[in-house]
Amino acid sequence: MPRILRSRESQADYNEIWDYIAQRDITSADRLVDSFDVALATLATAPKVGRTVEFLGKDLRSFPIGNYLLFYRALPDGIELIRVLHGARDIATEFFS
Repeated sequence: MPRILRSRESQADYNEIWDYIAQRDITSADRLVDSFDVALATLATAPKVGRTVEFLGKDLRSFPIGNYLLFYRALPDGIELIRVLHGARDIATEFFS
């Protein structure tokens, strides 16, 4: 089974996203983070599915889930989730240093 590593920043992103949405609807917050997890499992087995975004960071790829983007790097045996950011943000290299 491919592995999925998570950066400290991506874990914080998960928590912030869940907290924000859960203020209005806990079920929706749970469903969203579950959809992130399903996508990560797919990406871990087929990491080239995501779009290359090397202008943001070396070997960085992104994959959309609803209004959010999963930013990750392929590993020999899976992926490393770097960040989870809302697509409407002004996403710059500072998010990935």
